[in-house]
Amino acid sequence: MTLRVYLSGEIHTDWRDQIRDGSDGLDIEFSSPVTDHDASDDCGIAILGAEPNKYWRDHKGAMVNAIRTRKGISDADVVVVRFGDKYKQWNAAFDAGYAAALGKSLIVLHGPDHQHALKEVDAAALAVAEEPQQVVDILRYVLGGALPGA
Repeated sequence: MTLRVYLSGEIHTDWRDQIRDGSDGLDIEFSSPVTDHDASDDCGIAILGAEPNKYWRDHKGAMVNAIRTRKGISDADVVVVRFGDKYKQWNAAFDAGYAAALGKSLIVLHGPDHQHALKEVDAAALAVAEEPQQVVDILRYVLGGALPGA
């Protein structure tokens, strides 16, 4: 069985690479939003035309990115949403809510310092992990029933 996993959220650390590398050999197809920050911010104006007003510039980018995000989440069996320490990831909260509304298996990934702020997001998740390796262990267990270290 191939597991389709969408990796959403924070783009400033290598957590996606850690999960992909740790999942080597597992039958998993990974997808994600565009993680090049500048490309993600500028996609709307690059494709649809310049915008002098920052609000409309951001709006165009958000809407174009939403096409990719909705497709990725809709196609996924499991959605992993990472909340990082450095920036507020409001889009990650939306992605978690969207995945939950679609009935997707949701894994939320964040440190203990976000527990209170994300309590509602965590309540929608089937698992709340603190480290990328825990996500890998969940995926390995889902695919083959193997526990860590086994």
